[in-house]
Amino acid sequence: MTKILVPPIKCQGIKTKLVPLILANAGEISNGKWIEPFMGSCVVGLNTRCKRVLFADQNPHLVNFYSALRSRIITPEIAKRFLVKEGSQLEKQGEQYYYNIRARFNETGDPLDFLFLSRACFNGLIRFNSKGKFNVPFCRKPERFAKGYITKIVNQIAQFQEATLYFQWDFACSDFEKTVSQATADDMIYCDPPYLGRHVDYFDSWSEEDENRLFRVLSNTKAKFILSTWHSNQYRENKTLKTLWSSFHVVTKEHFYHVGARESNRSAMLEALVMNFVSRPISANKPKIVQTPLFD
Repeated sequence: MTKILVPPIKCQGIKTKLVPLILANAGEISNGKWIEPFMGSCVVGLNTRCKRVLFADQNPHLVNFYSALRSRIITPEIAKRFLVKEGSQLEKQGEQYYYNIRARFNETGDPLDFLFLSRACFNGLIRFNSKGKFNVPFCRKPERFAKGYITKIVNQIAQFQEATLYFQWDFACSDFEKTVSQATADDMIYCDPPYLGRHVDYFDSWSEEDENRLFRVLSNTKAKFILSTWHSNQYRENKTLKTLWSSFHVVTKEHFYHVGARESNRSAMLEALVMNFVSRPISANKPKIVQTPLFD
């Protein structure tokens, strides 16, 4: 298995470790398009090796950031200069400088500030209040942007931009219903919405009505779909798997999320992939998959 292409944006619920499982179940997409109505960090779509991908989200800041990378408004060199400069100021001035950048971002929406915040905020959270303002507190690490850390981020940007030479990646700020409606029978839809009953304040709220609306549009699509959701943890289970999604095929895998202020709040969860097709048999816990290199 080749190394997973990791995106430069950090966010909660990122599916980096679940990419092999998701792609093994998806299989090969020969003629269609990979469609993500909830693009988030983009980690799954970036690793599909599918020639055409549509990334969509209601969060305009995610769309603006990746669009800026694709168009070379942000290059690895520009990102490096920015992070060195702002990281140096953060180390000198401390916590207040983070809040200065946060206030600036909430005024201008600058994608470089968004990158900075996603890497300097608490636990890599992406969260906005009801007025659309980024409101995650500081991670309390003024030395956050060490040389090695900046190099890692810059390399991720460079890998993303190299991949755009090989693949057609389109980005859209759009409601999931509109995005799903574009899919054809040849396409694969991958949905990673906020988890109902879990953390749902990443950009907009996620209610039972939203879950019902997603169920309706996915039930009616001609495309294949894979839906990421949670199955259960040691305390409770996702009841919608027995109500809304019970007629679909489900694969599960235990996964661990590093989200929470205290270690005691960070526990394993059984992840579920809900599909309107039966994937080829694989081991859910140890997917046996050989991926071709991203670049020849």
